[in-house]
This record gives sequence, structure tokens and C-alpha cells, in this order.
Amino acid sequence: MKLSNQAVGSLMMALQRSLMEQTDIVPVLQEMNFQLDPEDSSQSELVVTNPPIINLNDVQLNEEEE
Repeated sequence: MKLSNQAVGSLMMALQRSLMEQTDIVPVLQEMNFQLDPEDSSQSELVVTNPPIINLNDVQLNEEEE
């Protein structure tokens, strides 16, 4: 059994979120729900049914000073 591209992307988003918010990634990973991809019966790939959401409204960008 493998992770689908969607599942890998969800894990990467969880990592990015934890880095941006400087929080522990473990609770986000523990909340993820995995299931076999219902659209691809030929392969055993997992998808995430509740991928993490990243809200960019609260992110402050640091502009480089010239």
C-alpha cells in the first residue's frame, strides 16, 4: 500500500503549516483520516479525507530591506 500524490501533498501541507505556525505537527497527523482511493481500484493507494487547511490571512511577510 502506498500514499497517493494527494496524501503526500496533505502531509507536506501539514509540515508547512507546523513550520509557519511554529507548532507541533503530531496533533495534525493524528487527526488525519486515511482511506483507500475510491477512484483508483487498480492500485492500493491511500488518500486523506480531511487534508489540513492553511490560512494565509494571518501570515505576515517580511519584505527585504534594500
